[in-house]
Amino acid sequence: MDKLVELYNGEKFKIEQFMKRLVNFFQDNPSLHDGPLPVVHSVKYRMKDNTHLEDKLRRKISEGRDISKDNFFDEVTDLAGIRVLHLYSRQIEEIHNAIIQEVKSGDLALFEEPKAYTWDIDSQSFYESLGLKTLVKPSYYTSVHYVLMPKEGSPIKCEVQVRTLYEEVWGEIDHSINYPYNCESKACIEQLKVLAQLTAAGTRLANSIITSKNEHDEMKNTHIEEC
Repeated sequence: MDKLVELYNGEKFKIEQFMKRLVNFFQDNPSLHDGPLPVVHSVKYRMKDNTHLEDKLRRKISEGRDISKDNFFDEVTDLAGIRVLHLYSRQIEEIHNAIIQEVKSGDLALFEEPKAYTWDIDSQSFYESLGLKTLVKPSYYTSVHYVLMPKEGSPIKCEVQVRTLYEEVWGEIDHSINYPYNCESKACIEQLKVLAQLTAAGTRLANSIITSKNEHDEMKNTHIEEC
């Protein structure tokens, strides 16, 4: 295990530089920030520290995973992590398209097919309409995941998670009690599911508010033009 941590430390600078490049892409991209309502609300990022890496390796090995220096960077793809937060559900479409455009132009590469985790049927249909592989987690976890590389075949990878602010609140609470080891309290598990349902309701209400505003603005502009 020590050799794997050393392997990470040897590539840490390159991984961090790639992560910073992606952070700049999400923070400074005009297509994601121009206009009265920017698509990206905020960006969070981190490099995995050695202690958390050791914990993750122990868990993977205990699950029977064979991790060596030859497959380490393919088995652990979240050494660098970015979280892209947005306000309204539909904004994921613009973020997704911006990422895919970079991939198609050859400026980025996907290590694996992007995944949308959700438990909500309406969200599942929406994600699938974008061509995203949709998976359901019993925990009610909701987020869209990308594992990006600077080019095909590169060992350098960064995990990008995209979610709404409501989903971020749920995720932070879930993380605080279930990481690095799952909470065994049945009450907590059930309460997290209820919180996930409230989160989904909040997201839907936020979507409804912005839709109502847009409709109101359109009607107002139409009235002005007619006058």
